[in-house]
Formats: sequence, C-alpha cells, structure tokens
Amino acid sequence: MSLYWDDAYEIAQALIQAHPDKDPLEVRFTTLHKWVADLPDFADDPSSVSEAKLEAIQMAWYEETKG
Repeated sequence: MSLYWDDAYEIAQALIQAHPDKDPLEVRFTTLHKWVADLPDFADDPSSVSEAKLEAIQMAWYEETKG
C-alpha cells in the first residue's frame, strides 16, 4: 500500500512501528518530514507537504499512542 501526505492515520500507524518509543509531540516537523519521507511505502512528493498535513500526521500519531 502506498502512502501519501493525506494518509495521516496510515502514516501514523507506520510511524508507531518505526519509532515506538518516541513521543509524537516532541518530534519537530523537520524530523517528522524526514521520517515520513523515509517510510518504505511513502510514494508522494516529499516537497509537496504543508505544515497542516504534518500537524495532522502528528495528531493522528498522538491519538493512536495516548492511553
């Protein structure tokens, strides 16, 4: 399955697996951008992301990891 910037939930799931010990709220957007672009299934243009999309990914990641 290919991942695109709009796939916040699916990207969050992949980040949980790739970085299980990380607190998503402590990850800078520059680091988050690199981690997403480095995911094996990521197929989107790395330069076509907005801050809002990164925030959506971060919040989806946070929601999946809290409690």
